[in-house]
Amino acid sequence: MIEEVLWYYIGLMISLTIGFSIYGIASRPHLVKKMALFTILGDAIYVLLVYLGYTLSSSSPPVYPGGSLENPAFPQAHEVSLFSTRSVDPVPQVLIVTAIVIGLAVFILLASISYKIVMEYGSLMSTRLREVSDDG
Repeated sequence: MIEEVLWYYIGLMISLTIGFSIYGIASRPHLVKKMALFTILGDAIYVLLVYLGYTLSSSSPPVYPGGSLENPAFPQAHEVSLFSTRSVDPVPQVLIVTAIVIGLAVFILLASISYKIVMEYGSLMSTRLREVSDDG
């Protein structure tokens, strides 16, 4: 009972974090704040993917039922179906590791672009940048 309540609470908090970061990206004029909120959005999506890949009924680590490498034993069909219902899907976790590396590269790219903007225009406020581009 309490696990299900916490499960839905975690889902709600992930959804609120995604919503607030999207709102912040759309409403904040400062580019550094947009970068920080973009990073928070990416991290919240990573947590959402782990959340979706997890199962509440998992009771053991995802170890294939069978023997050892020296003495393999092939499991029965009911053991395989029980294994598939109780194990966690590892694919979202693998994709998240890749996405974290890509997210870091995107953040570094955004930081270098922001540095170039500050050197060129002297500001990171998007309202000020619009004024400068309208004057030019």
